[in-house]
Amino acid sequence: MSLLAHLVVALVALLHVWFLVLEMFLWTRPAGRRAFGLSKEFAEQSKVLAANQGLYNGFLAAGLGWGLWLGDAGRAVTLFFLGCVLVAGIYGGLTASRKVLWIQALPALIGIVLVLLA
Repeated sequence: MSLLAHLVVALVALLHVWFLVLEMFLWTRPAGRRAFGLSKEFAEQSKVLAANQGLYNGFLAAGLGWGLWLGDAGRAVTLFFLGCVLVAGIYGGLTASRKVLWIQALPALIGIVLVLLA
């Protein structure tokens, strides 16, 4: 993989670590509520669901990290997890907020293209 592909995949992984932190640890705090536009009441009511969602984002980050760690031998692993991120981003963009398309799906798509071109 090229350096640019590695950097984009690493960025996508780091974004998902950040999503994990927001959803598992900051969901009911001002930073988490602000990031998702939540009321204090809704954040409290949905914190268990958000933590579960955050855990899944952590799995995506771990998979991308694993693919990077494997180097060129991890190309298929990296593409698989980028594909998972892309599908989740498209679904989130269609069902939750259009900004998910730009924050999650687009970086994954760019990563897929760069990995395939490398």
